[in-house]
Amino acid sequence: MFKSRNLVMLLVMVLLLSLIVIGCRGRGDLNTVSKEDLGEIIEIGYGHGFMPETPHHKAAIKFKEEVEAATNGRVKVNLFPSGQLGSAREMFEGLQMGTQEIALVPTARISGFAPELQLFDLPFLFPNREAGYKVMDGEVGTELLEGLKSQKIKGVAFYEDGYKHFTANKPISKLEDFKGLKFRTMESPIVINQFKALGSNPTPIDFGELYSSLQLGVVDGQENPLVTIVSSKFYEVQTNLTLSEHAYLGHVLIFSDSWYSNLPQDIQEILYEKGREIANWQRQAVQEEEIKYLETIKNAGVNIVELSQAERDKMREITLSVHQEYVKLFGNEILDKAYAEIEKYK
Repeated sequence: MFKSRNLVMLLVMVLLLSLIVIGCRGRGDLNTVSKEDLGEIIEIGYGHGFMPETPHHKAAIKFKEEVEAATNGRVKVNLFPSGQLGSAREMFEGLQMGTQEIALVPTARISGFAPELQLFDLPFLFPNREAGYKVMDGEVGTELLEGLKSQKIKGVAFYEDGYKHFTANKPISKLEDFKGLKFRTMESPIVINQFKALGSNPTPIDFGELYSSLQLGVVDGQENPLVTIVSSKFYEVQTNLTLSEHAYLGHVLIFSDSWYSNLPQDIQEILYEKGREIANWQRQAVQEEEIKYLETIKNAGVNIVELSQAERDKMREITLSVHQEYVKLFGNEILDKAYAEIEKYK
């Protein structure tokens, strides 16, 4: 009799526990549901070319944390900094083929796939950051991002490296100082023509070979934002930095379109919105870090030259012809829209 009563009580407890679990699942209480009940975890490979201590990687970490939290663990973001997944070109191709999901790449290094992005390479285009952000986040930026669709790429948002500056083996404080100097450039007609207009000799060199080329004197100088000058340690092999803000270097956050379009709608929305929100955070982080970058360069004994407004005006005037190169390639529409937006924030 005692054993029978114990058996009945045990059966009742099992039944009550079963009802509790079913009730929790019916209410959608994710805390009581195993990962198996949620379905397969979506794993994402997110690659970029910057070192872990940069704002670019910190933004990638922020993206990972916020996406994983917002999806209740349904998404896992695996980060691959420092070019672990290859060059910008290789990552872009990985997205096209669907072997990689997300990349943060420089606009200048994917201009072979999306030549309209050379808009950002135009010298002295943005008089200040506010004007640049308005262009990137407005109609022009939207049009450029949507243009990536033809390359099987989902364009999300423009991040930044910041304004570019010149480094060289001699001080550059005026236009005449460029004469005869060999400057490393990317293989971009816009950038090459900029240096020709300044009177120097542009020499296309792969970024991976730039440090040694500066060290060995293959070229006399180069242009890059402060984040790149510091993270790539160009200040070790260049004795002068000219704070010129002569051009802007942007990054673009991109998704594999074939992968993205097959995700559940709610996951798509979270990934896209987080990517755009964090762009604003990353831009601010770059500006804050630039103060530290400049201090690092100064402490290395590099001579800092601040370009006067008069010389900036001269350089801007002489490089306006490069803007017309863009018009020859893509017509007036994009550039005219950019000019109109920029005019509001001069």
